[in-house]
Amino acid sequence: MIYLLETDLNDDKQVFIALQTVYGISKTKATFLCKQLGFSQNLKIKNLSLSQRSKLIRNVARNKFVITTELKKQKKSIIKQFVNIKLIKGLRRIAGLPVRGQRTHTNAKSARSNAKKY
Repeated sequence: MIYLLETDLNDDKQVFIALQTVYGISKTKATFLCKQLGFSQNLKIKNLSLSQRSKLIRNVARNKFVITTELKKQKKSIIKQFVNIKLIKGLRRIAGLPVRGQRTHTNAKSARSNAKKY
């Protein structure tokens, strides 16, 4: 099992799929990393050699993707900016309503009950 950016990558999964379990790595970033390292997308993590594992870890760090805690902090700061500027998105977040224009007359009960107070 590889520990990569605060997440454990399952040995039984393919490299392409296991990379997507890291918060902030999408399918496109995972395919980019696999192509850059020359890995087949079907290659499983347990079949990686030690040198390939170290290459994978170094390559993720070198590409400077905004991932895990950095991405979460960035998202929170953007939301706080919306609230401070009193943008419609920020005001709707404070009110606990859907932000992206969804219907609220009959729906949005879950959005109101799951509302976080900022």
